Order: sequence, then structure tokens, then C-alpha cells
Amino acid sequence: MKSKKIETIRHSLAHILAAAVQELYPKVKFGMGPEIKNGFYYDFEFQQPIGENDLKEIEKRMKGIIRRNISFEKIKLSEEQIKKTLRGQKYKKELLKELNDSPTFYQNDSFIDLCKGPHVSSTKEINFKAFKLTRIAGAYWKGDEKRKMLTRIYGVAFETRKELDDYFFKLKEAEKRDHRVLGKKLELFAIYPEIGAGLPVWLPNGYRIRRTLEDYMIKLERRYGYEHILTPHIGKDDLFKTSGHLNFYKESMYSPIEIDKETYYLKPMNCPMGMIVYKSKPHSYRNLPIKMGEFGTVYRYEKSGELNGLVRVRGFTQNDAHIFCTDDQLLDQFSEVFKMLKKFYKDLGFTNYKFRLGLGDPEKEKFKYCGTKKAWRYAEKTIKQALDKAGAEYYEAIGEAAFYGPKLDVQAIDSLGREESVSTIQIDFNLPEKFDLTYVDSKGEKRQPFVIHRALIGSFERFFAFLIEFYAGNFPLWLAPEQMWVLPINSQNNKYAKEVQKQLLENDFNCKIKDENETIGKKIRAGEIQKIPYLLVIGDKEEKTKSISPRFKGKNLGLTKLTTFINKRKIDIENKK
Repeated sequence: MKSKKIETIRHSLAHILAAAVQELYPKVKFGMGPEIKNGFYYDFEFQQPIGENDLKEIEKRMKGIIRRNISFEKIKLSEEQIKKTLRGQKYKKELLKELNDSPTFYQNDSFIDLCKGPHVSSTKEINFKAFKLTRIAGAYWKGDEKRKMLTRIYGVAFETRKELDDYFFKLKEAEKRDHRVLGKKLELFAIYPEIGAGLPVWLPNGYRIRRTLEDYMIKLERRYGYEHILTPHIGKDDLFKTSGHLNFYKESMYSPIEIDKETYYLKPMNCPMGMIVYKSKPHSYRNLPIKMGEFGTVYRYEKSGELNGLVRVRGFTQNDAHIFCTDDQLLDQFSEVFKMLKKFYKDLGFTNYKFRLGLGDPEKEKFKYCGTKKAWRYAEKTIKQALDKAGAEYYEAIGEAAFYGPKLDVQAIDSLGREESVSTIQIDFNLPEKFDLTYVDSKGEKRQPFVIHRALIGSFERFFAFLIEFYAGNFPLWLAPEQMWVLPINSQNNKYAKEVQKQLLENDFNCKIKDENETIGKKIRAGEIQKIPYLLVIGDKEEKTKSISPRFKGKNLGLTKLTTFINKRKIDIENKK
């Protein structure tokens, strides 16, 4: 866990950054400069643009300030002193007007900033070898794209030089795994400007992996009694009025489409249409639970500055499911979904993740959340019971529930230690109420069902980005888009190579023959660069014995009978090895 000391150091470094900038650019205007994860930033309005090359001089000036052993003092200023201090600083004046309390300022040497603190007592507490300015970015004042674009300078900071070095080592490793880089190199996906920003195209290699995941999930869900539906990409405005999306989510929806004097929208979520399917006929407690799955494509308007490879896109497909059940069935159904989730992650080989249980805030429940307090208490108690029964380790996050219900998120941890929500299981009190969903109980009375909204994969796009980076492009055999290359040593072996490929294709392996007029060494290197799991070398010896010489991760496995190899690899795929 991050110590309070490093938070204070990072906050103080933001002020030192501003002080250094003021020394170098006296007419600069100051925005805000908070501590953030791993570092700090400060926003400025410069008279003339600055670039990445200027960071070196700013950082040098910061180190000079730190070496001077300057103290941080919390001071109070009179109205006249405040006017003098903030003269020409329009952004600080705006922040001052928003304060309800008496404003406080911090002074380090000649630099004075509006700030609540805290700060280190002196710059001697900061290791000048343990921070670095990293980049410049544009940032709208207060995040409002209608306001002035300021220049944001970012820095990272730690207590020791070793921690800083470790951070940059991990950053370098993360760059090697960047799904945008590997996606292009391995021809997995592309985003074409002619098609549109945030609208990815799945290329053949990537789509093979997606289809494998879809087939896996369909089989898994059907094993647990799921039925599947597929709903349209657009729906009438009344649907989204009922669901509440047009009231609370409209800014993230695409513009309306007028058809036959009626208004339609691209759907931002699959849930409302799933509710309509459930409501289309009456239900009894006898036919619950109903488990309804869908691989549904949705569209959300993300700002261009927020788009990021496959992580943040404008069109994506979700592995959704809605489970409609009675209160007596809630524990078993939540436990079953959790069991499915654990199996899925085990088959993928994921281990670096944790469970976050988002709970409601009891103090705000009646103002903030859908449903009744009684239903919330029951749902939260049931989720905890299911997790405890499964022996799961999880942490509670009070106030992190969605407005419509408590939820369990899978927080995957990447190579930089960053958390990313990749799967979720949620209780939904909102849509059953909005769409007036009911079932008839054993006493013949109408009751509202509990609805579990569950996305084990989440969005295929975001999950695929995580998969690429998790495996660094080295996909396991069962997921790999190209599982094998058949490499004839010379043209005389091409006929046998085709026989080998035919047998592999008949056994459902994805394989190619690489019969280009190149040396076998060059073919092997190309296969390793493309991260092909198995490279099957074929020469005269292999042809005579109806064998192959497979290579796996750079290692020659030796002469192997083709039938033996096929049988072993089928077992590997079956076991998700």
C-alpha cells in the first residue's frame, strides 16, 4: 500500500515543478497540480508553447530547488496580500471563488500557491534522484473541452532511486506487451481512419481468437443451462426512455436516427432489450431461473482524446447474460456464476487478479440507489455468503456499488501493477423496476424477480487487449490464431508437407505451409518472431518415417510420429494446457 509520505512528497514535487517553471517562464499562468498514482502533474498556460525538449531544463531547475533545502510553510494571507499574490492568475482566482473555507496557501522560497496541503517540511526530505519529468500533454481546464487547453507536465516520483529504476524497467516491459504494438505486428486488429476512430476491425488472426473465445463461452454457458438471444443494434427512443438511458446517459449515446417518422438510437447497452424479451410472456416461479445470454454489439460515444486501442472504443461486443431468479435462488445463482468465472480464468491461466466487492454507502442509500434498503441488504449479504462459501478472497469497497445494485468486479493486474476491471457480476434493481418485470410466486401473487447481470468476458475488445498484453502475444495453443507452421526443408519435401497439413486441418488445427524459397533457419526465425506455438520441420528423414520434427519456444522436440504429435496436441487443447 502506498505510504502517506510518498503522497506528500509527490504533492510537494508538484509545487516545486511550478516554482521551477515560474523561474524559467515568469509570465506563466498556473492551473492545478495534484499528486497522482506514481507521481504528479501541474497545468500551465504558457505564452509560447513548450516541448518535450524543455523538460530537461525544468527538471534540472527542480533539482536545484531541492538541493537548496527550502522549507514549506503554511501561511494565511490578508485580502490585500491575496490580490497581490494572484495578480494575473485567472485560474487561481477562479479556484479561490469556489472555496467555502478560509483559503490557505503554502510558500516554498518565493513561490506561493493556493493549497490545503500537506507538504514535506523541507525539500531535504525529497530524494532528488528519485523523480523524473516524463511527458507533456494538453489538458482542458477542469476537464471541460469548452474551456482553454492548458499544458500539463507529468512527473513520476518515489522515495528511492531503486523504486524509480524499477518503475521504468516495468514500463519498458509493458511497452513490449503493448496491445496496440503487438496487434499491428501480429496482424490481430486494425483501426482504419476511413472507417472511423474507435471502431476496430478484427483481422483474420484476431478474429480466430475471438471465435475461439465465443465458442468456448457458448459451450460453457450451455453446460449451465443458458439460452442465447441476439438483439438489434438499434432500438426506438421509447425503449431508452423507459430504461433511463436517455435521461442519464444521453451524452454517451450516438445521435438519433429518424426512420418512418420514428426516432431510433444505436443501443449503448444490451440490457433493455433483454428485459423486453423476458417481459414478452408471463413467468411462474416454476420456470425460474431463466438464464439469457447474448453476444451483443453496443455503441457508445467516447471522446476522441479518451480512445485507446481496444481498451476504449466506440463500438464493441459484450459477453452479456441476464439471470432472472427468485430471492430463494439468488445464492445458488450467484455461486454458479462465480464458479463459471473461476473456471474461465483457470483455463486462461490467469492468476494475477483480485475480487472487488462494490457495496452501497448506507448513509447515502436512500438518495443514491435504486431498489429498497431491505433488498440491498439481502443482496449484499447473499453475495458475501456466496464468496465465503467458495473460499474466495475479496476486499470490500464501500460506496463503489453501481447506482442500480451491488457488484463484484474482477480487477486484473498488469505488468505495471495497474488494475483494470475485466469481468463483472452485478445485481440490478433498476431495470426490473423500470420495465415492471414480474413472476407469479407459489401463492399466486406477482413479485419482482432478482436480476443478475453478468459479463464474464466483459467486452471482447477490452478483454482481447488484456489477453494480448498478458500473453505478450505468445498465445497458448488452444487460443493461438496460427497454431502451427509446416516447414519443408526443400522443395522435394513439399508434397509430404501438404499431406501433413491435410491431416492437421482434418483434426481442426490452424496451420500453414511455409514453402517459400528460403533457408529453413530463416523460416524458423520468422515463425518465432510471429510467435507461432509449433514449427514443424520436415525433411527427407521425416518424410520416410511419416514423422515431423516439432520446435516449441525455440526448443527442438526431436523426431516425432505425426499421429503421436496430433493426439498429444488434441489433449493439450482439451485441457487448455
